[in-house]
Amino acid sequence: MLTALTLTLATAAGATTGPDPQAVLAKVKQATGGAAWDRITSTHSTVVLETGGLKGTAEAFEDVLTGRSVSHYELGPVTGAGGFDGTTVWSQDASKQVRIEEGGEAREAAANDAYRSALGYFYPERWPAQLEYRGEKSEGGRTFLVVRATPKGGRPFDIWIDATTHLIDHTIEKASIETRTVFYSDYREVQGVRVPFSQRSTNGEEKYDQYITVQSIEFNVALADARFAPPAPPPPDFAIAGGSSTTIPFELLNNHIYVQVKINGKGPFRLLCDTGGANIVTPEVAKELGLAMEGALQGRGVGEESEDVALARVDTLEVGDATLRNQVFAVFAIGSFSKVEGVPFLGLVGYEIFKRFVVTVDYEGSRLTLTLPEAFDYKGQGTVVPFKFNEHIPQVEGEIDGLAGKFDIDTGSRASLDLLGPFVEKHGLKAKYAPKLEGVTGWGVGGPARAAVGRAQVLKLGDVTVPAPVTELTLQQKGAFTDPYVAGNVGAGVLKRFNIVFDYGRQRMIFEKNANYAKMDAFDRAGMWMNEADRGFEVMDVFAESPAAEAGIRVGDTIVAVDGRPVTSLTLPSVRQRFRTDAPGTKVTLKIRTGGAEREVVLTLRDLV
Repeated sequence: MLTALTLTLATAAGATTGPDPQAVLAKVKQATGGAAWDRITSTHSTVVLETGGLKGTAEAFEDVLTGRSVSHYELGPVTGAGGFDGTTVWSQDASKQVRIEEGGEAREAAANDAYRSALGYFYPERWPAQLEYRGEKSEGGRTFLVVRATPKGGRPFDIWIDATTHLIDHTIEKASIETRTVFYSDYREVQGVRVPFSQRSTNGEEKYDQYITVQSIEFNVALADARFAPPAPPPPDFAIAGGSSTTIPFELLNNHIYVQVKINGKGPFRLLCDTGGANIVTPEVAKELGLAMEGALQGRGVGEESEDVALARVDTLEVGDATLRNQVFAVFAIGSFSKVEGVPFLGLVGYEIFKRFVVTVDYEGSRLTLTLPEAFDYKGQGTVVPFKFNEHIPQVEGEIDGLAGKFDIDTGSRASLDLLGPFVEKHGLKAKYAPKLEGVTGWGVGGPARAAVGRAQVLKLGDVTVPAPVTELTLQQKGAFTDPYVAGNVGAGVLKRFNIVFDYGRQRMIFEKNANYAKMDAFDRAGMWMNEADRGFEVMDVFAESPAAEAGIRVGDTIVAVDGRPVTSLTLPSVRQRFRTDAPGTKVTLKIRTGGAEREVVLTLRDLV
């Protein structure tokens, strides 16, 4: 059976009395071949993939006796691979860069895939699992027997078995930020066993469903151990002209790093630089570059909505004197984010650069230095913090006020520290911190991000200690901040207290305290969220009992002047910065437009956290 893709689940009721779940699964075995399965030792499949307007192919090998697996795919303009060699989970991206997957959900997801590859539901001695019979369920006029399996080292997933045919109809598994259901159909007999030739995987948003159609399947092929091992690194697709290092300036706007880059020799374009970010440009930039765009895949971020994403290839990406060749870019309609940032938003870069070079982010001097890995020799006195990859994002072991957890390091976050919903709930942190502020604290691809805001005492990232960070307890119900495998997301409010070396090849960061280290980070002292609008800054949210609320500012108002200066002569980042850093007690006169009427108000900044 083809099981190389991640499946998904969710039911919350307790186990149901009834038949032995292993006996139920034994009927599945009997209905699909019985003793013929005993002769199966390996599987080789070729399939057609379809999703988001893209079509491609994949090839998968599975060691049925051990649960090892490997798959390679081509989908539109991208290729990739992933595997599990019994110990290591790895992935290979479109530019052949290899990453060992150890953070986030990777280990549990791999254990579940290994259980399914090893046919653990037929042969529990190969990959043990805790089984529960969940009772009979009716759906679409059909009756199903439901068994919940929790593989060793994995997470629960539900197996829905047709009560009449005893064929597996679908599985449901709760992953990090979504519940995914995989439907199996078109069962055919191959070498004495019946396997599904069609799969449909969905997270509930039908337009992004993924389809797999088996083209060929054969059993008992010889499999060498090397087939499952991580591939060797690819030949370098990057270089630095005239040397081994290049340094470029950056702008820190809204706590975001912006750098100037060239794409296919054109530009420069000002793009946001994000440690875990994919290469992204807006459709307008893609059109200017003449890029061929394909597909409509699912894109999401900290907000709760999804957006369509196309894919395109570019010949060159230049950052200073560094050049990366043959890069895949996502084409994402996020130009509206310009209103959030208050500067033209053209896209972002990040992971592909950080993966190839040792990158030093000098927050104090607003400089970014890229160094060839073989030429990097650190001689400083900074603190080394090892990390693992949570997909593209560096993730470190840390603590917040003594509570251990995994923390993503995110230069693309304007905040200091976001604590994710499951971690907050697990440890009762709303009661612990009793935050008095609640409202919009950020804005991502999927819209506004809401949080309750307080201040923790001590954040630890490895051996690095950060005192009293502003701490946001997310209120998001969907999106990246609902991941139960992550405790928190560390943003620039914390990171800019340091100059940081990101050494992805050695999976380490080096933190050097800078002049900002002793400066306590501040939350917005006006108490409102503004986005750019026509001829002003539109108020999108106002915190209760804040200076903005007390001054009578309401959602929907437009700020048209600050201290007598029209906002057309100001920038949104500079006004936000002033509201955050001007001393408590500072009085700010705002001209407000509500409908067709204008009025002046005076708000007095004060610490809200």
